[in-house]
Amino acid sequence: MKAPANDIADFIEARMMHIPIPHSSVNQAVEFRKIDTDVLRDKIAGGWAGKMIGVTYGAPTEFHAMQKIYKDSIRWKPSDIKGSLWQDDLYVQLTFLMSMDRFGVNAPAKKFQEMFAKAGYHLWHANMQARKNYYDSIFAPLSGNPQYNIHADDIDFQIEADYIGFMCPGMPLKASATADRVGHIMNYGDGVYGGIFVAALYSEAFFEKDINLIIENALKSIPPESDYYRTIKDVIKLHKHYPDDWRSAWKELEAKWGDVDICGAGDPFNIDAKLNGAYIVMGLLYGNGDPLKTLEISTRCGQDSDCNPSNALAVLGVLKGFSNLPENMRKGIEAISDSIFINTNYSFNKAVESTYNYALGFIKESGGTVSGKTLKIKIQEPVPPVIEVSFPDLVFDRSISVFDNGAIKRKGSWKNQDVTAGKKPSWIFSGKKGDELEFKFEGTGLSITGNWVKDGGKADIYLDGNLHRNIDTYYYFSKQQHPDVSVWHAFGLTPGTHTMKLIVNGDKRSESAGTNVYISNMLVFKTAPKKSDNFKYSKL
Repeated sequence: MKAPANDIADFIEARMMHIPIPHSSVNQAVEFRKIDTDVLRDKIAGGWAGKMIGVTYGAPTEFHAMQKIYKDSIRWKPSDIKGSLWQDDLYVQLTFLMSMDRFGVNAPAKKFQEMFAKAGYHLWHANMQARKNYYDSIFAPLSGNPQYNIHADDIDFQIEADYIGFMCPGMPLKASATADRVGHIMNYGDGVYGGIFVAALYSEAFFEKDINLIIENALKSIPPESDYYRTIKDVIKLHKHYPDDWRSAWKELEAKWGDVDICGAGDPFNIDAKLNGAYIVMGLLYGNGDPLKTLEISTRCGQDSDCNPSNALAVLGVLKGFSNLPENMRKGIEAISDSIFINTNYSFNKAVESTYNYALGFIKESGGTVSGKTLKIKIQEPVPPVIEVSFPDLVFDRSISVFDNGAIKRKGSWKNQDVTAGKKPSWIFSGKKGDELEFKFEGTGLSITGNWVKDGGKADIYLDGNLHRNIDTYYYFSKQQHPDVSVWHAFGLTPGTHTMKLIVNGDKRSESAGTNVYISNMLVFKTAPKKSDNFKYSKL
């Protein structure tokens, strides 16, 4: 049967995303939701305000509590909101909004990647790797693929997808399609699902008042087979079991999901999207609609504790609208409403107006109507994308220091890092063509930790005698360098013994100040069930 005209755009987007379309979605009678233009603008303003308030509320605590609850006092005042003007949670996604302004709403992901890769600010984790990949000619969607991005499941897109949800009121399919395109610039699998889920939370919050239903409905936009979905479902179950005791729920959740981060393997630091996404949901459920309580709980859960309260309060901001946020919060926003976020041409007021205008366009594009002060939004039933898994059955096994001469063989003129007296070096380096490192390991995956620096050079990586990849360790974009990053990784190897050989080739990109390759550790992974796979909660 031919799809109705208003469904054509959705069909094209869905097919491009390989989403199966239920027959009922094209045959059902058209239904609409109505919203007043002033209400829509107020809710969009509430979302942006919540984002700004939340990130400044939690900023002093960021990564101060890892694998534990943050117990110190939290001192926040409305004037602190000014700090949001230089937070990456805002200016990175505003770069994507600027990309829409310049290249159009349907611009290819490469254009979005290019604009933030060339932006003059620092980046970290999945964003950092996506920028590096751009300059290494690895473009979206491969730039977020786990083959080229060990940070695929990290939080990056989760904290940058707000603008998508803000401009898709009651339109989770439109939000999901947009998030799918942008999210694969820097993430994959659970990392992308984090952004889709957050965008869906906002999309649902425009019309639904019940926080439990907002969360349940948003979950329909991500695959139920995913670990992200399972993590959020666990929070819902724990909340039902511990309705008045978020700390007990947190301890149970931590025991199951607290150490599944591939990027931070072997470290209490956890920037995984699903664990931090769980903290957003904990704040929403236990905060019970109270802005300050929501902020406090999502912050005290720890880890990336400026991003999580930022997302949580933004959901409440959309639900309540800016006009219904606490007066001191509104005044804090109004005091800086025309101030420009660094690295952008956007202020709060401009962001609200621009997002509102994009929302009107998306409403009409998706089969709705704009008539005077009344907007009719065609109802969209969420459909999850096809499942992606970044690191299936991969668990961290051990870390081997490059100074372990029994495990790692050196050939050539490798030198130790220059250090002050009494300190031990952290890495070795060589820029001489032909110098080698060889490492034999038992496992199914390996990541080499080293430095991306302004005098970084190139090397060839051989795996079991075959050239696997040429790596380039130069990084001095926006005058930023990165020690202790994964300069190369390979997963999904056949179980057994493998040999990795790194050979410095003495070559460099033209802008590099040298040909040095810096190496510090080998991280070995194995194929095994993750702790979360067979975990049983003690009280459930």
